[in-house]
Amino acid sequence: MKRTTVLAAALLGLVMTLGAAPAMAAVDDDREVDPLVAAVLDEVPGGVVIDGRHAVWPKLDMELTVPAASGLSSWSVGSCTTGRICAYSNTSLGGASLTFGTCAVHTIPSSFAVKSVANARGSGSVQVRNGSTVLKTVAAGSWSNVSGTVTNLRCLL
Repeated sequence: MKRTTVLAAALLGLVMTLGAAPAMAAVDDDREVDPLVAAVLDEVPGGVVIDGRHAVWPKLDMELTVPAASGLSSWSVGSCTTGRICAYSNTSLGGASLTFGTCAVHTIPSSFAVKSVANARGSGSVQVRNGSTVLKTVAAGSWSNVSGTVTNLRCLL
């Protein structure tokens, strides 16, 4: 009888210890839970953390997904990958593209006619220029159609 009681108490203690972990502790990866995920979990009961950026509420058929860089303003813009500057041969980010991963003055080959530009960086702007004349300024996380002959793109921090 004593052995059964001790075993039952140990099993109960184990269940209480493992079952008492908050939902945020269920994250399988090394990342912390995004603050937005944590806030929504606190506000809406019944949520289950999938990873640091995802949670689901099965009874509500609700899912929350936070972009990987939720604390930053860095996003891809159309087909322009996050962190890059892209020049397109057609308007509205269409056609062929030239992409640049550094913040500098980038010369556009004369055989490439730029019709639109995307700035998928997290900050700063890109000047679309003909020589030193600014034709258009594109803010971080946005894009614009361009008219005129583009000879270079100047990245500003």
